[in-house]
Amino acid sequence: MAGKNSPQAGEALARTLGIIMGGGAGKRLFPLTKDRSKPAVPLGGKYRLVDIPISNCLNSGIRGIYLLTQFNSVSLHQHISATYKFDIFSAGSFVEILAAQQTPTGAGWYQGTADAVRQNLSYFLERPWDYFLILSGDQLYQMDFEVLMADHLASGADLTIATLPVDRQAAEGFGIMQTDAARRITRFVEKPTDPAVLDSLRIPGPLLSELGLDPSAERYQASMGIYLFNREALGQCLENNFEDFGKNVIPAAIKDRRVHAHIFQGYWEDIGTIRSFFEANLALAEIEPPFSFYRPESTVYSRPRFLPASKINGATMQRAVVSDGCIITDASLERCVIGIRSIIESGAVLRNVVMMGADFYEAEAAPRSGTPPVGIGRNTTINDAIVDKNARIGERVVISPEGKPSEYDGENFYIRDGIVIIPKNAVIPDGSWI
Repeated sequence: MAGKNSPQAGEALARTLGIIMGGGAGKRLFPLTKDRSKPAVPLGGKYRLVDIPISNCLNSGIRGIYLLTQFNSVSLHQHISATYKFDIFSAGSFVEILAAQQTPTGAGWYQGTADAVRQNLSYFLERPWDYFLILSGDQLYQMDFEVLMADHLASGADLTIATLPVDRQAAEGFGIMQTDAARRITRFVEKPTDPAVLDSLRIPGPLLSELGLDPSAERYQASMGIYLFNREALGQCLENNFEDFGKNVIPAAIKDRRVHAHIFQGYWEDIGTIRSFFEANLALAEIEPPFSFYRPESTVYSRPRFLPASKINGATMQRAVVSDGCIITDASLERCVIGIRSIIESGAVLRNVVMMGADFYEAEAAPRSGTPPVGIGRNTTINDAIVDKNARIGERVVISPEGKPSEYDGENFYIRDGIVIIPKNAVIPDGSWI
């Protein structure tokens, strides 16, 4: 494995284009994706999911980034245009949207990740990029792509795929790679469940030892959906009708190209379900979170906002992340992530809550007309819930999944994976029980 701070890798990253997949309809994250795309879903109180791969690129020296979008992309477009701006002296630096569009050569929606890249390949090849780094827009991780590039150059690969060691149970939900001693990928199996097949795909003991892991452990190389292509290899790998990288392009490339693995051993979470989103957010409130926004070498960038500091009026908090511009009065918070401009009134009790905050402040003199103000009212109790943006939750409300089915659609709430979700702009009247 190549080391960090490789001059060759750093120079190569300056000639690398980042391509971030904007995701499909995001059905498993509904209702958070009812009015927004997956990469635009708020994260950690003040960020969006898409800020993670963009920040990884910028921190690694990649200054040209395209984001491919299709579904519910308005809020994502607004976020990108308001966040990632470069001055006139930053030649070649950009973060731009490429939305699905009708062209002389095609008039359809993106049919998959490979099809999305193929439909935009002419734009990617206009400039002399030597490498193309393809990323997902809905994963939580911090990766130094210089290390990935150093491995790619050292192996002489046409394509390098980032892989993650996982246990046997997790392996059944991933595309699993098998490599030789030089980490060249020799085999790919999508979501293997057959015990004999799983046994044959185990990472061998010597490689586990090389990674600093127990050589007797059952570990498998799971694809992270991160692909680094040489320019020529990407063009040739898309000279077909393949729709998806994981299902089609990668298995075909393994047969006749040099495809190597970059084995990543840090924290990585695919934010694909309500449960994974919920747990990944709440983990940020732990004393030592698995993903940290406090690493100086791994800044996570997001939209700059001119918000005041949060004001806490006598609240009790344990393991809480509170974002900018909040006002919390005599409330009790335990293991919560509180988003920007959140208003929480006296007597409120929140346990295991992801509150996304608000897009605006209401004028103090605004008439209520029987509708609760934006935020959480007095003496309201909320357990195990996600409260989306601009929700109006009244006084003496009780919200909890206890005693309810794990999947349910209510009039102004949803339950998914045993978690109550109050959707964006929802109104919960005073005294409601959910």
